[in-house]
Amino acid sequence: MKTSISIINSSHAPAAIGPYSQAIEAGGFLFVSGQLPLDPKTGAFSSDDIHGQTEQVLENIYHILKEAGLTFDHVVKSEIYLKDIQDFAVVNKIYATRFEGNHKPARQTMQIGKLPLDARVEISCIAYKGHP
Repeated sequence: MKTSISIINSSHAPAAIGPYSQAIEAGGFLFVSGQLPLDPKTGAFSSDDIHGQTEQVLENIYHILKEAGLTFDHVVKSEIYLKDIQDFAVVNKIYATRFEGNHKPARQTMQIGKLPLDARVEISCIAYKGHP
């Protein structure tokens, strides 16, 4: 059986800065590419601090999920990349506001030497269309 693959793009999230898609839908899953804290209107960072950058990244993910007819409740796995692991507590607190209630996706968080455009945070995720 052949699985269809669809490209998902939201005009309310920043355009990809390389040869990739904002998200790919395949086999009931949505694979969201790593999102940077770019304002989709300006193409620039929304903020220099970790709080503002994390908020923007999650807002970008929200719009991509919404374009696919999904919400954060559909997310089953996420990966958080930090420029500085000392930002973990701040990022974790903001991240938790998008996953209230009992739904907590599997996740990993890691410090990376350098992120694209020298961002402080990047987040990617996988959502499942069959949930909730």
